[in-house]
Amino acid sequence: MASEEEARSPHVVLFPFLAHGHIPAFLRLAGHLQALCPGLAVTLVSTPRILASLSLPSSSTIQLHALPFAPAEHGLPDGAESLADLHLHQFITFFQASESLRPAFDGFLAGIGSPVCVIADAFFGWTAHVARARGASHAVFLPGGAFGYAVFFSVWEHLPHTLATAGEEEFPLHDFPDVVLHRTQISRYMLAATGADPWTAFFRRVIDSCRETDAVLVNTVQELEPSGLAMIRASFGVQPWPIGPILAEPAPSKSNDDDDRIIQWLDSHPPRSVLYISFGSQNTISIHQMGELALGLEASGRPFLWAIRPPLGFNPKDGFDPNWLPAGFEDRISHSRRGLLVRGWAPQVRILSHPSTGAFMTHCGWNSILEGLRHAVPLVGWPLVADQFFNAMVVVGQWGVCVEVARGNLESTAVESGGVAEAVGTVMGETEEGERMRRKAGEIARAMAAAWEGAGGGGAGGGGGSSAASLDGFLRCVEAGLLRDSCRSAS
Repeated sequence: MASEEEARSPHVVLFPFLAHGHIPAFLRLAGHLQALCPGLAVTLVSTPRILASLSLPSSSTIQLHALPFAPAEHGLPDGAESLADLHLHQFITFFQASESLRPAFDGFLAGIGSPVCVIADAFFGWTAHVARARGASHAVFLPGGAFGYAVFFSVWEHLPHTLATAGEEEFPLHDFPDVVLHRTQISRYMLAATGADPWTAFFRRVIDSCRETDAVLVNTVQELEPSGLAMIRASFGVQPWPIGPILAEPAPSKSNDDDDRIIQWLDSHPPRSVLYISFGSQNTISIHQMGELALGLEASGRPFLWAIRPPLGFNPKDGFDPNWLPAGFEDRISHSRRGLLVRGWAPQVRILSHPSTGAFMTHCGWNSILEGLRHAVPLVGWPLVADQFFNAMVVVGQWGVCVEVARGNLESTAVESGGVAEAVGTVMGETEEGERMRRKAGEIARAMAAAWEGAGGGGAGGGGGSSAASLDGFLRCVEAGLLRDSCRSAS
C-alpha cells in the first residue's frame, strides 16, 4: 500500500508554449523537479509534431502527452505547430490558434486521478482558469528574465507610446515610471498597436489570466535581478520564485565533421581571442546590415566565428547565397583563417565554453544571455525583437557586461562597420573597460553556479543555493497544498 506521503504526491503537468526557445527550459525544469523529488510524476504536454521532435534520454521518466492541434483550421500552413514554422506576420494568428488547445487540455487534466500542479508558459495563461476549475494548483513559468517579462507585459497593458505627444521618442512605463523606453526599443508590431488590434487583445488576455495564477516561477537568479523580481511581484500580485538559470540539457557530444571542424578551428586560436556571432535560431538581419557587420568584423582585426542565416525576406530552407555578403569576404577570411562561417545550426554551448571564445555577439535572447554568461563570456548586444530590447537593458545598464552595437533589423536600423569594429574592440580589447566587463562576467558566472549549489541531492531540502532552495520551497508548498496561500501572503 502506498504511504500517505506517496498518496499525496502531486502529478506535475508542464505546458511550454509552442516555440523552440521555450521548450528546452521546461524540459530542464522537469529534470530539476525530479532530482529534488525522486519518483515525482511529471508529464509534458504539447502538440504531436513538437513531442515527436524531442530527444529524451533513455533514463528519463518524463511522460509526454500530445494535444491535437490543427493549424490549417486557423488559416495557418498545415503542420505549422511552432513559431519557427511561420513568418512574423503569421504570429498573431498562431497565438490565437494556440488558445484552441484549451478543451483538449481540460480533458487531459480531468483524467488525472492524483492531485495536479500545472506549470504553464505565460502565453498559456488561460490554463490558470482550467486548473482552478479542476481543483489543481497552478504556476506560470517565465523562461525569460524578470525585468524583460515585466517590461514586455507593461508595454502591452498600457501602450505607453500611444500616450506620448507627437515627436516624442522616449516613453516612461505607466506602472514603472523609473523605466524609460526609447522608440527603438519597441518592436514594430508593438508600435503599431492601438489597443483595438488583435495583438493587444491577445496579450491583455494573457496578462489577465496570469494574474489568476497561484505562483510565478522565473528563470533568473535572486541575487542578479532583485529589482526585476520586485516588478514581477507588483505585476502579478504573487511572490515570484527565482529558479534560474534553467538551461537546456547539454547536447551529447557529436563527432560529425562540421562540429569537429568548428572545434579544430577554435583550437587553433589563442585563449579569449575569438568573437562568436549568433542571432539565435529564428532571428536574422537585413542584407545591408549583414554587409556592414561583415565589413566591421574584418575591420576589428579579431578572429570570429559566425553562425550565419539567410537575411530577412529569404527562406532559410533555400540555403545561403554568398552574394549576400561583400564581394570576396568569405574567401578573404577563409585564406587568412581570420573567420569561420557556419551555415545554420552551430554547437553554441561547446563554442561558448571553449577557451578561445572571448566574446559573444548576440540578439539578447534570454537563453543565449544565460549560456554566454554562464561561461563568463561578455557580450556585444544586437537585440532584434520583443523582450530582447529589455534584456539588453539588463546586461548593458544593470550588469555592465555588454556593449549594444545596434537595435532591430529594420532597414532603418543604424549600423555601420566602424561601429561594429569599435564595439568589438571595447569588449575584447586589453583596456580598462574590457577588463571590467570580463571581471563582471566572471562574477555573474559564479553567481549562477552558486544559485544551484547543493541541488539534486535526492530529496527535498538538499539545495543550498538560492535557486535550488527556491524550487525546493515551491515544491514543498505544492506537496502541502499551500501554494496559493503561501504566495499571496508573501506578496
